[in-house]
Amino acid sequence: MTRLNRRQTMALMGAAGLAPMAPAILRAQDKPAGLPDTMIWSTYDVGSTGYVEATAIADAMIKNYGTRVRLLPSGSGVGRIIPLKQGQANTAWLANELYFATRGIFDFATPEWGPQNMRTICGRPASFGIAVTQESGIETIEDLRGKRVAYAAANPSVAIKVDTMIGSKGLTRDDVEVIEFPSYADTLRALTQGQADAAGGALTAAALTELEASPRGIRWLSFDPNDKQMWENMNKIAPLFSPYRETIGVGVTGKDPVDVVAYKYPMVTVMHDADPEMTYGFLKALDESYPGYKDAAPIMESWGIKQSGTTPMDAPFHEGAILYLQEIGQWTDEQQAWNDAAVKEIEALIAAWPDFLSENSGLSGDELAAAWDAKRKEITASL
Repeated sequence: MTRLNRRQTMALMGAAGLAPMAPAILRAQDKPAGLPDTMIWSTYDVGSTGYVEATAIADAMIKNYGTRVRLLPSGSGVGRIIPLKQGQANTAWLANELYFATRGIFDFATPEWGPQNMRTICGRPASFGIAVTQESGIETIEDLRGKRVAYAAANPSVAIKVDTMIGSKGLTRDDVEVIEFPSYADTLRALTQGQADAAGGALTAAALTELEASPRGIRWLSFDPNDKQMWENMNKIAPLFSPYRETIGVGVTGKDPVDVVAYKYPMVTVMHDADPEMTYGFLKALDESYPGYKDAAPIMESWGIKQSGTTPMDAPFHEGAILYLQEIGQWTDEQQAWNDAAVKEIEALIAAWPDFLSENSGLSGDELAAAWDAKRKEITASL
């Protein structure tokens, strides 16, 4: 997640005429059936790109349909999901905490949580890659064997991406030298400071500009979109990623693009039993409102339905969203197969959770989480 300072946030919001909670105004067009008159969206905290994106889309919906939108910002994944789970929010705008919640891992590997039955409506792609120093001589994923790879402590969202990406070529943490740092930004700065050879990050991360200008130099490892075995390996670990050719970033230009991976952030999320008419109406409104928010910030172009209405996601699509995608001719048999498999996985985990808890009632904390992770992998492998 990229954070913006207050000046950047207000500049973006001001440029688009945005406000965190704007009043309803005269509707410019008919409201899609199912779109509520008033909505509450749980989002990332103020200053994040996710918050600014939600605000831009809310503003466009207000102008088009008179729908009132209130944003509930939160700095934690649990804090964003609670209002949705309790019925206080219509949607939650999430990142990888959605994957963790639907699988009951990390913060959700507790008796109070466990696997959550959630669905997505849409989500824009965000690029992610593995940066290395040019002086390291690393040119491929295989070259990472025995090299120093930076990980951030207590940051499972970044860790799962790096684990999956090195796993695409059969590597695990046991095959590299794991160097742990206090934060995500520290992992990127470690490249410049010569403390690590590789780190996972967003291609636009400001912390990498210093590396690009330094004698060590920067290189992004390539993930060939045509390497079917690589992508199959990746999807076995975490079916979250898709090929992405990035043309914007540190050390990247339109003339010198790089093939990396895309994940979805933020993803507009609902519980599985959300009203199909609401999810249908929401996605239709988001699609029809695109001209009103696509220029609010450069990243907003990625909310176009051809990018934001596609698999994979961290959770399956909701039936109402699928109906709209079918209507506009953007739902394929391949996507349906992916969605069916994702639903099957989550429902199998949810079904297994009560018996798992009763059989492991003496465990708590890390022991419970480790036991569930082993059980979860066993269940997923059997599907």
